[in-house]
Amino acid sequence: MEIEVGEPETQRLTLPWCREAHWRETLPAKLNELDPGPTELDCRDWQLGCRDLHQLTELLNRAGVTLTRIHANLRETLVSAAALGYPTHMASPQGNNSKTRSGDAQPKPKTPPKLLFHQGTLRSGDHLSAEGDVLLLGDVNPGARISAGGDVMVWGRLRGIAHAGQDGDTKAKIVALQLRPLQLRIGDAVARGPEDQPQPGLAEEARLEGGAILIEPARANRFNG
Repeated sequence: MEIEVGEPETQRLTLPWCREAHWRETLPAKLNELDPGPTELDCRDWQLGCRDLHQLTELLNRAGVTLTRIHANLRETLVSAAALGYPTHMASPQGNNSKTRSGDAQPKPKTPPKLLFHQGTLRSGDHLSAEGDVLLLGDVNPGARISAGGDVMVWGRLRGIAHAGQDGDTKAKIVALQLRPLQLRIGDAVARGPEDQPQPGLAEEARLEGGAILIEPARANRFNG
C-alpha cells in the first residue's frame, strides 16, 4: 500500500494489488502514516462493493481522513463508489509486473469504458444518454428514457424506456432496484417489462440470452459486495 501526494494539499492512498496482499491487512499499518484531511483513494484492481467501501471509509474517517475521489481499474468498484456519492475516475488497468525488455514494443493500453454518473429522477420527456455505461441514482419515470452504449444501471425504479448496448453491444445489461419499464432494449432486441410485482429487496437484471431479453434477480456484486 502506497501513500503519495496527488493534487496540491490532497494525498492519495493506493491499495495493494489484490494478488499481493489484502487491503484489510495492510490498511491498519498505514493509518498512522496518513495526514488528516482530504485524500484520494486508488483501489487498483480490487472489486469493492458498497459494503466494502463503506467499511473502508469508516476506518479512514476514524483517522480524520476524508475521501474526495475514488480511482479504480474495475467498473464494479466505480459503480459502488458512485452509488455512495463519491466522484470517480477509471484508472488505466496496469499491473505491477508490466515491465518490458528494452526495445520491446509497448502495448497500447485499452481505453477504459466511460461511466456517466447522474443523480436525480428522470421525468417524462427527459432523456439521459451515455457513450459507455450509465449509473443513475434516482428513478426513471414513465415517459422518460435512459440509454447507453454499455450497461444501464438504475439505483431506483425503472418505469420508463431503457436501451443498453445502443451501439450494438449484445453483452450489455440493464440493472435496476425495480425493473418495471414500458420498454427494454438491448442492442437490437426489444421487450416489454414484466407485469408481475417485483420481489422485495432484490435488484433485477435484464440481459440477452439466445437473442431474447431475460429478466432475473441481479448478481449481488452489481450493487453491493
